[in-house]
Parts: sequence; structure tokens; C-alpha cells
Amino acid sequence: MTDKPLTGRTVLIITVSAFSVIIGVNLVMAFLAVDTFPGLEVKNSYVASQEFDTRRDAQEGLGWVVDSGYAEGELVLNFRQANGGTVVPRDFTVLIGRTTEARDDIRPEFTGYAGRYTAPVTLGRGKWMMLLEATAEDGTPFRQRLDLFVKG
Repeated sequence: MTDKPLTGRTVLIITVSAFSVIIGVNLVMAFLAVDTFPGLEVKNSYVASQEFDTRRDAQEGLGWVVDSGYAEGELVLNFRQANGGTVVPRDFTVLIGRTTEARDDIRPEFTGYAGRYTAPVTLGRGKWMMLLEATAEDGTPFRQRLDLFVKG
């Protein structure tokens, strides 16, 4: 058996190969991250920031509290006043999805009355995010992000 000496050329090839693999993996991961989650919450953050305090004060003035739950394929939303009274929104929508990607996003159809609404939904195990957008009878918008943890 003959031992080849370690030359400068061999070290250069090993180094370039190692860095090529590292850079290649980083590029693939960056592409996949940007492709699955665009990172946009609002189209124009400056305009949204100028109206934030007004919208927040109006929403807090409603005094609404929303509780959510998920069990056995059923998503439940309970609207109530902070003092325990029932809240019946004029209308509402819910976008539910994973916190890191938009691929699994769904808009469930709710039924119910007197502030308690249910929707049949199949959610996989893990963390989910719900974006609730509702309108009060007087036209005041209500937005809330609710986190939901589904145990398998």
C-alpha cells in the first residue's frame, strides 16, 4: 500500500468542497424559507402605524374577550364581554393556519348563536394561529390573533 502525501492542492480541493456544500445548503434553506412565508402582515406598515392607536382604542372600548378551543375535530369560539355578558358580533371571519407557512391556511365556516360558535375542522398536531376579524353592531372592527395548540 502506498501512502500519498497531503499536498496543497488536495487541501484546497477539500476546503472548496466543504464550503461549497455549506453555501449550497444555506441557499436552499433561504429559498425554502422565503417561498413558504412571505413575511408580510400589512401592505404598507407606515399607513397602518398611523391608524394603530385609534383602532386599538376603539377595539378596547368594545370590551370583548374571545376564548377559543379545539377538541375532536371541532373548533370553538366564545365571544363575551369582560364582565361576562354575551357578545353577538354582526359578522366575523377566521383565518387559521400554521405560524410559519401559508400552505395549510383555511377559513372555516362557523355556526352558532349567543356568542358561541363552532366549526368542523381537522387540525394536525402542533401550533396553529387564528386571525379573527369581527365587526360589532355599531361597525367597530375587532381583530385578534389567537394561538392554538393541538395535542396529538
